[in-house]
Amino acid sequence: MRKRTIHKAAAALTALALCAGVLTGCGGAASSTTASSTAGSAASSEVSGEEADELAAKNVADLIDAIYVQERTDDTDAQCEAAKAAWDALTDAQKELVEGEEADPDYFGRDTGDASKDDSRNQDDIGENELLVVSFGTSFNDSRVKDIKGIEDALQAAYPDWSVRRAFTAQIIINHVQARDGEKIDNMQQALDRAVANGVKNLVVQPTHLMHGAEYDEMMEMIDEYKDKFERVAVAEPLLGEVGADAAVINADKEAVAKAVTAAAVKDAGFDSLDAAAEEKVAFVFMGHGTSHTAKVSYSQMQTAMQTLGYSNVFIGTVEGEPEETACENVIEAVKAAGYTKVILRPLMVVAGDHANNDMAGADDDSWLSQFQASGDFASVECQIAGLGEIEDIQQRYIEHTKAAIDSLNG
Repeated sequence: MRKRTIHKAAAALTALALCAGVLTGCGGAASSTTASSTAGSAASSEVSGEEADELAAKNVADLIDAIYVQERTDDTDAQCEAAKAAWDALTDAQKELVEGEEADPDYFGRDTGDASKDDSRNQDDIGENELLVVSFGTSFNDSRVKDIKGIEDALQAAYPDWSVRRAFTAQIIINHVQARDGEKIDNMQQALDRAVANGVKNLVVQPTHLMHGAEYDEMMEMIDEYKDKFERVAVAEPLLGEVGADAAVINADKEAVAKAVTAAAVKDAGFDSLDAAAEEKVAFVFMGHGTSHTAKVSYSQMQTAMQTLGYSNVFIGTVEGEPEETACENVIEAVKAAGYTKVILRPLMVVAGDHANNDMAGADDDSWLSQFQASGDFASVECQIAGLGEIEDIQQRYIEHTKAAIDSLNG
């Protein structure tokens, strides 16, 4: 009976809070907070103590789940504000109880760095020439500053006659950053609408995506809807360039990325060279995301690039295990079979965000760190949490891709 009472009260409280969030656009943020507080008082009259704590936490979890979506609506701003206000009203003990379909205490509580060091690049006064940098995005503030902002800053320095602006394709991440830190980042539609409203004539889009995968395809669909609103539009290559026919095909982009990430990993590990690391039986494992998209062959090509360069102690893996040989268990077997007894894990991702911190280096049993340790095959397993975007040679690759796109506008 107690559980049913809690759920009934929680459902009523959540409904009121969400309705208040929808009405915020008409009545202001204070109306949302006040309505939520009033609903809380009414529900609390039926419960007390532990039940009240659970009820308050459930309300916040539902508010977080409501903004953990990939579609922006007219109510999104109000919902983000309501979720943060409700979280701030919780006690420390109540915050630990927050649990929903997607919600947990880390949504608001995890320290990922100082968001004020970032630049959302959503300013107007763009001018005729815009360089729109499109990223999937990350809610990890330090990584966003080092990796995404690092790339954007490098592009702005290289092309001072172009106004660099930002767009994220993951609305879930945009909402997270806005709710937690108050930083508003444009999605693709907002960024393109802003460009049109500012009278941009020449638009160059530089994706920070790794490859021509699903995210790239979705970006291109949005650009196609707007291309007639500009005089000239060019889209630069993603980091790894053209996909290629099969695993044996590599290009200059993949070779350059292979050299850059390996050099950074070797340096961060304190070795003078990759050969010196190999002599110490150290293997480097670079973990990408993985995809069911046909572009997944890019990961196999990156392994080919490593082999072609003679990097025998470098291995490519993916979180999703696609392609199959990049699954964690298969990479463990490959490293073991090659005779290496020490492992250094590092993301093969533009940003060192959720996947790097949790899927790679997390404490859960299914993280790559835990799986490599649990295998019992290695004397040591260490992690380097650093995105590709902070590496200067990687930034230079984006600069070159952007140059090719700008040059294409001029024939």
